[in-house]
Amino acid sequence: MPNTPPPVPPLRTDLHTSAGASPRNEYTVDELARVSDTTVRNVRAYQDRGLLAPPEKRGRVGVYDDTHVSRLKLINHLLTRGYTLANIQDLIMAVDEGHDLRSILGLETAIGGPWSRERPKKYSLLELLQMFGDKASPSALGKAVDLGLLERDGLSFVSGSGAALAAGATMAKEGIPLADLLDSVNIARPHFNAVAKALVDLVVRQLDRYDADALPPPADVPALVDAIWRVRPLAMVLVESEMNRALEEASGDYLGDRVAAIMEKKLGHHAESKPVAAKKDKAKK
Repeated sequence: MPNTPPPVPPLRTDLHTSAGASPRNEYTVDELARVSDTTVRNVRAYQDRGLLAPPEKRGRVGVYDDTHVSRLKLINHLLTRGYTLANIQDLIMAVDEGHDLRSILGLETAIGGPWSRERPKKYSLLELLQMFGDKASPSALGKAVDLGLLERDGLSFVSGSGAALAAGATMAKEGIPLADLLDSVNIARPHFNAVAKALVDLVVRQLDRYDADALPPPADVPALVDAIWRVRPLAMVLVESEMNRALEEASGDYLGDRVAAIMEKKLGHHAESKPVAAKKDKAKK
């Protein structure tokens, strides 16, 4: 018989509903492929090889969750680093021999699982035109696709954040040029990436106590998973707090500068008008 790894055990549905975790997202196979940046064919192939746990069956529908997303992202990452599927199979076999695989999957999800609870949403071109009006020009849509804010799906578009899309539509309706808004996203993105890296470093620093080329001891994994899930929402609170502070400071500075400019203009007019009035008084005398 070929030397293939044993099937991955069925996943518990409470893997990441421990302290600090949010309820799991659920996906069809098509949704799973989309959010994991892979294909349905790959999902099936990884399941056949034992690299990915089978979905939970509900009637004739297979339901996946965030543990599958994090596993697929890990596989994609290892593949881009030059590992073959056979290498990854060997890794999973080694993990299965020395660790509780369910705990390791929980660790994968705690570190690599989605930070947002939003689900991808599909929009027709008509819906985008209704949201953005004539500002949804082909060039604007192309720029949004280039930035990854929208993804083409045939004649439709998929957004990873319906809330962000709705916010952009509201800002556009308030008169902010869509091109300027997209430029702002492009300018701000490297800064957000730097903030994200700093916060992820905070989360995964929980692993620094272990050797870089070794997994934590099996007995430590459950507590480590809980610790990471507790840190994740706190990191988001820190981001929101700092963003609010920065917005208040920036808007306050702008308002102060604007008011100061208005005052200087008005005071300047008064200063210029007083000598003129004085000359008129002298002329009358």
